[in-house]
Amino acid sequence: MTKMEKEQSRVLVPVLISACAIPISMLFWIVNVVYSTFHPDSDNHFEEHLVISPWRWLAVVAVPTFMALWGFRKKSLDITGAIFGFFVGFILTLTSYVHLACLFTFFVTSSKATKFRAHKKRKLEADYKEGGQRNWIQVLCNGGMATQLALLYLLDVGCGEHPVDFDKYYRSSWLSIGILGAFACCNGDTWASEIATVIGSSDPFLITTGKRVPRGTNGGVSWVGLLVSALGGLTVGLFYYFTVLYTVDSAVLQLAAPQWPVILAGCFGGLLGSVVDSILGATLQYSGINENGLVVERPGKRVRYICGRQILDNHSVNLLSSVIVAFTLPKLANLFWP
Repeated sequence: MTKMEKEQSRVLVPVLISACAIPISMLFWIVNVVYSTFHPDSDNHFEEHLVISPWRWLAVVAVPTFMALWGFRKKSLDITGAIFGFFVGFILTLTSYVHLACLFTFFVTSSKATKFRAHKKRKLEADYKEGGQRNWIQVLCNGGMATQLALLYLLDVGCGEHPVDFDKYYRSSWLSIGILGAFACCNGDTWASEIATVIGSSDPFLITTGKRVPRGTNGGVSWVGLLVSALGGLTVGLFYYFTVLYTVDSAVLQLAAPQWPVILAGCFGGLLGSVVDSILGATLQYSGINENGLVVERPGKRVRYICGRQILDNHSVNLLSSVIVAFTLPKLANLFWP
């Protein structure tokens, strides 16, 4: 396989995963619609949410534009990432400000985490990219699943904020927790990979075998990393919680289920996402160490094998992890929500 063919396959896999996630998302949505037919909830009034206020239209244009320009100026996004990121921000802001809060929290904190102790990461990773600049593929892998769920939210619920209550607002709660889960997963994994790898002194252990591996190895975890990933998800849940309190009418909140568990849901989503990402990375993503002591993702001359098979790359693993957590977290939240 030529170098160009390898690059094309690296781009094609995330796109195929996103394409497969669409019918699965639609299937879950159809199940929700059938469920709500026999158990009507109070957000089954789509017509009431078709009217979009001028303030929301202003936010829909202004906030994603600001985020895209800020990311491009700070070199967190390249031009393709900024354009695709604007589209993601447009959809999420249009549907609900709580979805925007999840995106904003992930984007800002993960960008800061990527630049944390960059000089140390340069010594660990052969493919290290200065500034962590994201292109459209990376934006797709981190925000694609959340955007799909937001489009279903727009189709089913309309525009507006709702409290998380699986009895009164089942469909909006399911979709919003799925969006929270997708971003909590991505944020938790980013914090773990960007922060935990450059703090502490001990090498991580491979999640599938417990064997010590070099830092930067796909599937390598540490107790500090797991804690950091939970904190990354918790941060997303915390901003979701405060946005719900600020944007949803207090009279509605008083009649709804308690909202504080959304913080715990974000925390668990970050931890679960990091674990799932590590399992996929240890098994479906190649890791080796070259003659310079740097971790590489492709076999080659003088590269010592560590773990995994060359099936997925890092982008595909991130996307697949967010898909799994986005489908899993709403079900778990529905079971344990007080």
